[in-house]
Amino acid sequence: MKPYLKSLLFLAVAGAFALPWLSPPVYFVSLLFVVFMYVVLAESWVLIGGFAGYLSFGHGAFLGIGAYTTALLMNHFHLSPLYVLVSALPAGAAAACVAAVIGYPALRLRGPYFALITLCFAFVMELAVKNLDFLGGPEGLWLKAMGIEVGLARGIFFEVMLVLMLVTVLVVRRVESSRFGAGLKAIKEDEEVAQTLCVDTPRVKLSAFILSAFFPGVAGGLYAYYLSYIHPETVFNIDISILIVLMALFGGGSSYVGPIVGAISLSLVNELLSAFLKAEYARVIYGLLFVVLILYLPDGVISFFRGRKSGAG
Repeated sequence: MKPYLKSLLFLAVAGAFALPWLSPPVYFVSLLFVVFMYVVLAESWVLIGGFAGYLSFGHGAFLGIGAYTTALLMNHFHLSPLYVLVSALPAGAAAACVAAVIGYPALRLRGPYFALITLCFAFVMELAVKNLDFLGGPEGLWLKAMGIEVGLARGIFFEVMLVLMLVTVLVVRRVESSRFGAGLKAIKEDEEVAQTLCVDTPRVKLSAFILSAFFPGVAGGLYAYYLSYIHPETVFNIDISILIVLMALFGGGSSYVGPIVGAISLSLVNELLSAFLKAEYARVIYGLLFVVLILYLPDGVISFFRGRKSGAG
């Protein structure tokens, strides 16, 4: 990265950390919190969907698993909300454990079969939570308030989600340039050839799937307390899973940079659609965007603009 870009990036991060304490509009802080969360979700998805080529349409379910894990821990043990980080990390571990259980059989499937079973997983999780009384059933769960001023609470969660986003980006960047990442990319190119090159494909795929679930689980734990109330239709909404895939593919799933661009861009688009259109119309637009991406931007906007720059040069 060029020195001036590093300086701009440093200033942007420093400005983001300082923002909540400059008394900005509450809506703006909340919007950025959601943007950071979607960057975490899209970045983590790239580990299995972008690098390995296994398109998961159930990634949003790990967000819900993390949210409910935190809610249960905090309500059952009557912990102070100030211990939210203590329960957010086990939330990530819970999501990773679920990923290990479903990933072992699911990753034996490929292409549309894997995509379909992960989509079914997201639907099943929502239905299961709605029918389990100890999880609040269709009524959802309330979480104990932090007992401090709302602006201060939002500022704290803003900072923590920002840190989680930076950690996720750094981990994915490290994976991309590692031997582990090379194994994932070999699987994407040709899994049979990767096996002949001594890549332990079952272990590498499962490890990527588990790691990709951990960060959404932690984000879900933070998101649950940020909302103070969670409902199956909110945190297990299939639209979240679809939006995650769109974000990663829009920016470009072959690099850690693409999901950042896609998450920021489509988070703002999603906010506009949610504000001015009904959910049904938004789904139609998401579907059309999928078609456009597949036909005209299969490698994302990052690769598209890099290709134009190379062509111009």
